[in-house]
Amino acid sequence: MSNSTVKKTPTGLDPWNALRVHTDARIGLGRVGDGLPTERLLEFQMAHARARDSVHMPFNANSIRAKLGALDYPILDVHSAAPDRATYLQRPDLGRLLDDASFDSLAQHKQDYDVAFVLADGLSARATQDHGAETLSMILDRLGDSWSVAPVTLATQSRVGLGDEIGSALGAKLTVMLIGERPGLSSADSLGAYLTWGPKRGRSNADRNCVSNIRPAGLNPKKAAEKIAYLMIEARKLGLSGVALKDNSSNTLLIDG
Repeated sequence: MSNSTVKKTPTGLDPWNALRVHTDARIGLGRVGDGLPTERLLEFQMAHARARDSVHMPFNANSIRAKLGALDYPILDVHSAAPDRATYLQRPDLGRLLDDASFDSLAQHKQDYDVAFVLADGLSARATQDHGAETLSMILDRLGDSWSVAPVTLATQSRVGLGDEIGSALGAKLTVMLIGERPGLSSADSLGAYLTWGPKRGRSNADRNCVSNIRPAGLNPKKAAEKIAYLMIEARKLGLSGVALKDNSSNTLLIDG
């Protein structure tokens, strides 16, 4: 190939920029001597700080409650057996158990519900506060009126397994937990949804379906709500969840069925 046919990058432009617009991943970082360019190093440090902040950020249940104000469902506050954030991070097992006061509070509302929704802080309260209420509202819009819905629960110092305790205490056939996921260096606001049929203590991750990376720069809340509603409908139809429940939600005919 002659030099006249080679497309050259304009002077001063980074040839990786055309790819960076399609991903949050750190690609083509370059180097200065044996280190990163200053701009890339500062970007990394900022992302690391945001991730740390998301892990330690207090859960503002009142903020979520205000966003859920238009929903016609009672809203309950519960707390795991982890009394504070430090204990929560060091003792994941306590984050899967309700404290006594929360269990007693939920027991007063126990009925035969189709689904219990839980909005929980997890490892990124930022994600739940930014995207949780919006995602839940769109799920409910997608489901229609055929579902009996338990009081919406706001859970503090929560791990995924706490949804099993909550669903069982309320008498729900299915638990859908929207919880902040472990922050990455490009996704400090990633929300996850975990669906568990027949919630009870001792359920494993194999018993759940997960819809991950719910955020504007990942799986946007509207598409996530469609996928979650599809999985909920299938879980109720088949009476199962987890590895036995296949996600065919990309088939629009099945979504509308």
